Amino acid sequence: MDFFDELRQFSNRVETLKELIKTEEATKTSLIMPFFQLLGYDIFNPNEFIPEFTADTGIKKGEKVDYAIIIDGKPIILIEAKWCGEYLQKHDSQLFRYFVTTPSKFAILTNGLIYKIYTDLDEPNKMDEQPFLEFNILDIKDSLVPEIKKFHKSNFDVDEIFNTASELKYANQIKQLLEQQLSAPTDSFVNFILSEVYNGRKTQNIIDKFRDISQKSLNQFINEVMNARIKSALQTKEEGKHGQEKTHDDINNAQNDATKSESTEKDKTINTTIEELEALFIVRSLLRDIVPSNKITYKDTESYFSVLLENNRWKWICRLFLHGNQKSIIIPDENKKGLRYALNTLDDLYEYKDNLIEVAKRYL
Repeated sequence: MDFFDELRQFSNRVETLKELIKTEEATKTSLIMPFFQLLGYDIFNPNEFIPEFTADTGIKKGEKVDYAIIIDGKPIILIEAKWCGEYLQKHDSQLFRYFVTTPSKFAILTNGLIYKIYTDLDEPNKMDEQPFLEFNILDIKDSLVPEIKKFHKSNFDVDEIFNTASELKYANQIKQLLEQQLSAPTDSFVNFILSEVYNGRKTQNIIDKFRDISQKSLNQFINEVMNARIKSALQTKEEGKHGQEKTHDDINNAQNDATKSESTEKDKTINTTIEELEALFIVRSLLRDIVPSNKITYKDTESYFSVLLENNRWKWICRLFLHGNQKSIIIPDENKKGLRYALNTLDDLYEYKDNLIEVAKRYL
């Protein structure tokens, strides 16, 4: 089994355990220590993996960090652990103090689900405010697996990691910036666009007017690119099937309704459209902060396109009616009563982000 498969297997295990873990100590023993064991470290060898490592800070004595990984007799990686139900932002300053007082090169802040990895790119021996690598163990992007693998004991090379850290850090920040601008373009971003396309005077009224235009244009562009890729993928898949029945998980390993016993001959005539898949991707993006994308699945019917949580038809997040001229979305309230809202275009889905988040949270 290669590292990628081991990581995926571990991710599945964490998914089954996370709801059972109620304390920081349980998080350490059930999630965090096994992760570093997966990375090849002997977590029971105090010469390699030290729990409660002393990291005195200034006049404060006896300050301890949860774990330190020792390489050549020096603490190279510091690990600050929190309960898996806690957010991590408020703990950054604590790890910052530990980093300054030791010869470590990397600091990891984790709750067993989210891992934030820091170094000192901005100023030597001073931990950066932003991590250069961050990942969710439940939803690891394929592109990050090689970066995580660099921290495996058999591959670990301080210089190699440090040399790629800068690119990773700024690439992540750029993606976060683009995500922010897609949802709420700032004045400066709109001004940048106006400088390329608008020759008139850029008053606040003009900026406000073009803010909506900019947001819609960016989202439409991304949707068009996605549509082209989805269409190409569907065509390739269809050509390879030689007339066999098409399943619903051709693109994102989504729900495979065709294999279920309740499937009928009528299901074979259902055609999942590009527009419906596009809507699915939008809902996934709106819920990405609280639910991993691979947990948002769908069931297509003759009447509507249903977006589900974890393939459970009882946990439906919304139902989309996208055929014909009168498009709409139905979102369940706390009593599972559906509330219908009209849609002019798929961009209107962004207006219901809070409603969709509220529904998803009720199932978590």
